[in-house]
Amino acid sequence: MIPAIRSEFRKFFTTRMWWGMAIAIFVAGAGFAALFGFLFTSDAFQGGEEGVPTGDATQIASSVYTGGLSIGYLLLLTIGVLQIGAEYRHKTVTGTFLATPRRLRAMLAKVVALLGIGAVYGLISLVGSVTVGAAVLSFKDQDAFPSGSVARTLALSLLVLGLWALIGLGIGILIPNQVAALLIGVGVAWIVEPLIGFAMSFWEFGREHIAQFLPTSATNAIVNAVSQSPDEVRLEWWGGALVLGAYALVLSGLGIWRTLRSDVS
Repeated sequence: MIPAIRSEFRKFFTTRMWWGMAIAIFVAGAGFAALFGFLFTSDAFQGGEEGVPTGDATQIASSVYTGGLSIGYLLLLTIGVLQIGAEYRHKTVTGTFLATPRRLRAMLAKVVALLGIGAVYGLISLVGSVTVGAAVLSFKDQDAFPSGSVARTLALSLLVLGLWALIGLGIGILIPNQVAALLIGVGVAWIVEPLIGFAMSFWEFGREHIAQFLPTSATNAIVNAVSQSPDEVRLEWWGGALVLGAYALVLSGLGIWRTLRSDVS
């Protein structure tokens, strides 16, 4: 198992894509931290004006430090798709299964590797966001670490990226065409799902019983982000983790099951 995991890490970190993604995640983390730091400490936010997101000091700090996740989880979703999609596209998956004849072991190695890759990118994102975000909050006379739950949020953000990578893995297997998998996966996560959440906000039943179980809403619950609406219904952080974990388990599980039964020659 360990050699298979090592092989998956080597496949990823010996390409030029990994440091390009690293730069993007670092810049996104720092940039959104600066943006949200000034936005959430503005007079409009502090005054609680109508239409402005609301949150306490802990939620403000958490949102500042994890603002880059909105870009980070899309990049990890992409990495998850490419981790298996590129193998199918370039016909290297046959070599992978010849080197590791037990397909389940090979696929579990990909799962472990993607969780590790998510943690690495999460740390890179946090280096940029915490450095810049703490400086902005201090400059605006706000407490950079108002409670211990902020540290929990930072730790959970690593898990979030890993779970989104597993969602991408499942999508990459279930949709054989790599380009189609990328377009559908990113399109649904970035455009379709937020639009569904917005539409649900106008429907009481949907707002209270459906919207909170969408992947993006679960992600916001995990990191304890600032609420976009005072009427927003949100899960507890552990509930959000279970929901996002369920998405990752179902999609990656179905993908692995399909891989175990399909002909890849």
